[in-house]
Amino acid sequence: MIQKLFPLDKNYILRQAQSVLEEELIDRMVFELKRSYTSLYNPLQLMDETYAQILDSFEFPRERVRLIYRQLCGIYRYKHGDNQLEMLFDGRTHLEKFQEDWSAAIVAYVRDLGIYEQYVKTMLRMTILFDTESRAEWAENHCKAFINQYFELKVVKRQGELRLKVG
Repeated sequence: MIQKLFPLDKNYILRQAQSVLEEELIDRMVFELKRSYTSLYNPLQLMDETYAQILDSFEFPRERVRLIYRQLCGIYRYKHGDNQLEMLFDGRTHLEKFQEDWSAAIVAYVRDLGIYEQYVKTMLRMTILFDTESRAEWAENHCKAFINQYFELKVVKRQGELRLKVG
């Protein structure tokens, strides 16, 4: 079932592009998270136990990152969700164009978010430095709230439906 985050969330080609790229871009989000951690906390790249764990970890609960990925997908669709297709003259399909645009946008989003300690710490707690389910859930909630605040959006739940609103 497709969950609409706002009444005009009808750009189905964009949603399909985001869905097709989900696993690849989740990996990219984690890669960018590691870069952000290095920039913020270890710019000299001195190897200690925590830094080594962050760099060497590739196994973590992907569902938590998936939730953040989908939140960023919804924000992008809200901000760039015009479902009026433009004329393409370069031989690409609209799906390919949306995939390219979305890939560039999410990398920009996570790099912009990566300069904030709150984002980096909460993402690390729920992924690479995962220790307990309760801490990961706490981190996830704080991360989602931070992202909504950063993009100046509110998520309002009414009658069982989630809706994005400009804050």
